[in-house]
Amino acid sequence: MTQAATRVEGIVSGIRQQIASRCLLPGARLPSIRRCAAASRVSVSTVVDAYERLVAEGLVASRPGSGFFVRGPVPPLSLVDLGPRLDREVDPLWMSRQALEAPDGVLKPGCGWLPSSWMPEAALRRAVRRLGRAPAATLTDYDTPLGSAALRQVLARRMGERGIATSPGQVLLVESGTQAIDLLCRYLLSPGDAVLVDDPCYFNFHALLRAHQARVVGVPFTPRGPELDLFAQALATHRPRLYVTTAALHNPTGATLSPAVAHRVLRLAAEAGCTIVEDDILGDFEEQPAPRLAALDGLDRVVQVGSFSKSLSASVRCGHIAARRDWIEDLADLKTAVSFGGSRLSAELIHALLTDGTYRRHMEGVRRGLASARADVARRLRPLGIVPWIEPRGGMFLWCELPAGVDAATVARRALAQDVVLAPGNAFSTAGTAGRFMRFNVAQCGSERMFEVLAAAMRP
Repeated sequence: MTQAATRVEGIVSGIRQQIASRCLLPGARLPSIRRCAAASRVSVSTVVDAYERLVAEGLVASRPGSGFFVRGPVPPLSLVDLGPRLDREVDPLWMSRQALEAPDGVLKPGCGWLPSSWMPEAALRRAVRRLGRAPAATLTDYDTPLGSAALRQVLARRMGERGIATSPGQVLLVESGTQAIDLLCRYLLSPGDAVLVDDPCYFNFHALLRAHQARVVGVPFTPRGPELDLFAQALATHRPRLYVTTAALHNPTGATLSPAVAHRVLRLAAEAGCTIVEDDILGDFEEQPAPRLAALDGLDRVVQVGSFSKSLSASVRCGHIAARRDWIEDLADLKTAVSFGGSRLSAELIHALLTDGTYRRHMEGVRRGLASARADVARRLRPLGIVPWIEPRGGMFLWCELPAGVDAATVARRALAQDVVLAPGNAFSTAGTAGRFMRFNVAQCGSERMFEVLAAAMRP
């Protein structure tokens, strides 16, 4: 492609994205050719070519003497068009679908969940059989708007053990941690609002925030938490409505928030009027408890979300939101509007496993298994020149740096051709500065073939 053609494509892509994100609605007038040329620092002829292409595509209409206008109805929401075009190896939506759709035989060291063999299958089957004898309403009816009172009582007690003073009335049951954040975005965000995220962060945060047409702003993450000077600068510059972060065992890095950084983050966010959404989905994987922003804040400007998808079963859809009581009432109305009722069956199943000792024993075994797997995987990666960024205090992830000159996306593409799904660093980075990093799920790295494929994919 010539340089002139590249410039034309840049203008066309930019206007397509504004239309797809609904920043330009039907009937909106495009900037004049001369104004667009000056703003884009290109020639008038380049803009003419770009506008003519948009007319040919049916996106724009030319009105002689008046200018160029967006045509047609509001387009369907397309997440891939809301952000910059990404190579598929680092596109969060493509990566998620690749891992979820992978057939048997495909290795998934880049996925974010435990293998089914690590889950308490026998206990789940026993609990399902017991529920088969439950009253008919448990098997057939919607749950209440807030969700099972018994389960919310247990969740409030568990949060209290982590220093979060709450009550069952401050807990709302939802289908998953992702739905929890989705509801909070619906409740708190308007299109165009800025949202801070860690860089790197869990890649589905990017996709979810894109669906809400938020402006995603990344803040570099350190082994102790967000880089405080840049965090403060981002708050002042972008005036974000939300900061979305991980409570413990940060995804993807495995880092743990330090008490000093936690206190500073809370103070800065409070001064800026920024609400914090704290994702605690990996909290039960901790070997040593880390500070919780929700505990330090008392659920005032911090909202905590969690679920059991990663620790117990992704098929049993049950998560929760813990927040101020007045917000919970509003969120319950919103939940009713978008999903009407929750799964009573899932709530009863989770409650049974939390209260009969199954979950506690299961997670003790998982933590032991992951500790052994982290040490083993780190040892096996070292001869390849792959080094963990830190030594995590628990969890399933190792965030690793590749040798100089090795590009993680290229490695991921080559590995995928050999039926191995990896997680290259720039899938997690809004700034695209993690090209030499990769996240490994140590529980999914038990195959010798994975290391063989990885070694081959790294060769020049």
